[in-house]
Amino acid sequence: MTTVKTALKRITVLDALRGFALISIMLLHNVERFEVYGLPDLHLWLQKSDRVVWDSFFFLFGGKSYAIFALLFGVTFFIQSHNQEKIGKDFRPRFVWRMFWLLIFGVINTLFYQGEILVLYALVGILILPFVRLSNKALLISSAFFLLQPILWIRTFVAVARPDLGLSEPVYMPFYQAVGDVLKSPSMLEIMKSNLCTGRIASLLWYWENGRIEQTLGLFILGFWMGRKSLFKDTEENLRLWRKIIIIASLAFFPLLLLKSNTAWLSSSEAVAEYLGRIIGLWSNLALATVWVSAFVLLFYKTKAGKWLDKLSPVGRMSLTNYLVQSIIGATIYYGYGLAMYKYSGYTTSLLIGVLLASIQIIYSTWWFKHFKRGPLEGLWHSITWLGRSKS
Repeated sequence: MTTVKTALKRITVLDALRGFALISIMLLHNVERFEVYGLPDLHLWLQKSDRVVWDSFFFLFGGKSYAIFALLFGVTFFIQSHNQEKIGKDFRPRFVWRMFWLLIFGVINTLFYQGEILVLYALVGILILPFVRLSNKALLISSAFFLLQPILWIRTFVAVARPDLGLSEPVYMPFYQAVGDVLKSPSMLEIMKSNLCTGRIASLLWYWENGRIEQTLGLFILGFWMGRKSLFKDTEENLRLWRKIIIIASLAFFPLLLLKSNTAWLSSSEAVAEYLGRIIGLWSNLALATVWVSAFVLLFYKTKAGKWLDKLSPVGRMSLTNYLVQSIIGATIYYGYGLAMYKYSGYTTSLLIGVLLASIQIIYSTWWFKHFKRGPLEGLWHSITWLGRSKS
C-alpha cells in the first residue's frame, strides 16, 4: 500500500510542478504581450507599475520556467522509457515517432506564436537518445558539460583572440524586428506566414546564440538522471537532498546575479563581456530555477501548502493542450487581427489579463479531468505514439 501511495504522490508532484511552470510561462507571455513591443501612452503611475511588473516577472520567471519545463521533459522521458523496459520493449523508436508529432504540434503553435518552445524540444529531444544507456555518473557528466555552455565559451575565447570580428552582434535581431512589425497587422494570414517563416528563423537563431540549445539538452539529460534516481519520490532521503540542493542553489544564485550585472569587471572587451554575461545569466537562471523546484517539492510534501499546489496538477496533466491554447488566446487578444490589445494595455494590465486566463485554465483543466482520462491533445498524442501497437 505504501508503494502505491508513493508512486501516486510522485506523479502528482511532477504534474503540479509542470502546472506551476506552465502558469508562470503564461503570465510572463502576457506581461510581454506575446512579444508585441512598444507601449501605448499611459499615466505616470501605470508607467511606474509597468516597470515593477516587467522587472519582477523576468527576475522571477524569465529563463527559469522553461528550464523547469525542460527538466520535467527529461523526467517524463525516463518514466516512459522505464515503463517499456519493464515489459522488455525499447521505447526509443517510439520516442522518435513521438518527437516527430511534437514537431508538428510545434509548427501549428508557431502559426499563432513564433516564440513557442515545442519545435526546439522536438529537435533537441532526439539528441538525448545516445545518452540513455549511459551510467548515472556519465549522465551527470554529460549534463554538466552542456550546462557549462561549451559553445559560448568557444565564442568567448574567439572574441578574446579576434575582437575585430564583432561576434557579439545578434544575428537574430533583424528577423525579430521584421516579425514585430507584422504582429500589428490586421491580417491573420500575414501574421501566420511571418511567424512560420521569419519568426521561426528568429527563434531558432535566438536559441542558438543564447545557449538555449545546449541548456535544453543538458536539462533533458539531467531530468532523465533524476527520473532514474527517483528523486521526486516522497522519501526522507530525497527530502534531505532537496534541502541541501535549495541551500546550495540559493548561495550560488546571488554571486552569479551580481556577476551577471557587472560583467564589465571581468573584461574591458564589449564582445567578451557580452558572452560572459550570457553564460553567467544562464547559470544564474538555472540556480533560481533549482530553488523553485526544490522549494516546490519540499512545500508539496512537507507542508499544508501541498494541497493548494496540487490544484495545479490538472494544468500540468494537460500541458500540451494548455500551452497551445495559451498561444491561440494570447494571439487573439494582443495581435492586430484580434482585439489588438497591444494598443491599450501596458505590462500591468496584461498581467491582470494573464491572471484571469490562468485562473480559467486551472478551472477548466480541473473540470476536464473529472470527466476524461487525458487532455484533448494529450489523448491524440498518446494514440498517435502507440499507433499500430497495443498499449502496453
